[in-house]
Amino acid sequence: MDALAGLLEGPRASGAFLLRIVLDPPWSIRVQDGSPLCLAVMLGGEAYVEPGHGEPVWLRPGDVAIVRGPDPYVMSDGTTAPPRVVVHPGQQCRTPEGVDLRERMALGVRTWGSDPDGSVQMLLGVYEEVGAVGQRLLDVLPPLLVVSEDTWDSTLIPVLAREAAEQGPAQGVMLDRLLDLLLIAVLRVWFDRPETEAPAWYQAYTHPVAGEALRLFHEDPAKDWTLTRVAAEVGVSRATLAECFRDAVGTPPMTYLTEWRLALAADLLRQSDATLNTVARQVGYGSGFALSSAFKRVYGISPQEHRGTAPAR
Repeated sequence: MDALAGLLEGPRASGAFLLRIVLDPPWSIRVQDGSPLCLAVMLGGEAYVEPGHGEPVWLRPGDVAIVRGPDPYVMSDGTTAPPRVVVHPGQQCRTPEGVDLRERMALGVRTWGSDPDGSVQMLLGVYEEVGAVGQRLLDVLPPLLVVSEDTWDSTLIPVLAREAAEQGPAQGVMLDRLLDLLLIAVLRVWFDRPETEAPAWYQAYTHPVAGEALRLFHEDPAKDWTLTRVAAEVGVSRATLAECFRDAVGTPPMTYLTEWRLALAADLLRQSDATLNTVARQVGYGSGFALSSAFKRVYGISPQEHRGTAPAR
């Protein structure tokens, strides 16, 4: 597993909110749902996206935008008219005055808008939680990034659009996985652009020393790694490993491993009922006490307190 694959394991959709939106101008929607990540896929027409921070952009058919939350943003037809719809946490849609629009604008299976034949059509996929691992990925993304239709060719979009309109067995799981695949494809295209300042851990993947160390950490974080053992696996001296890894990734190798293990532990604590000792062994700590001490030092709360703050499902 490479570093990107490891980090993309974090924002994995599970019951993600996916909706086909169909509108006719004039329209304007303010999204203030607090979600950490949203994918907007233009199927037809155009949309103007104004992030809370950063430059606004136009989306055209085939374009995909990733909006990083939790700051509010506005999607519209480009006019200066104030938003007519406000999206609140839980994907509750209301007028600015607070009138519920859920039933009024429902147009069928996972379809919502003002006109079933509207000229503007888009898919909106919302990740309502990404976990500690996923947050490491979000931290390196801009508030808004766009991959335009003329820079890539993804067959995932028509498949996702078709499946979004279906209602069949395991449909939710199917949509979650398709949304994940689209996210991975878009991020890979975006990171590989020459003008993109890709994060150090992504660029380091191609480094013969640092990249191999990253793969070891991501493939088997529970192993009893030491600097000596990692250096032997990579086939270099301890000094060479430490220098190459620090230069390529920006942190010492064992510091990176500690941060990665604790992020994995943070997600495991919320995703399962496993005991602290079990979680500790899964991420490379000898006991629950050792994990608890490291966890509290980095996150400021105990593992039990962290587990208690998990959002209700």
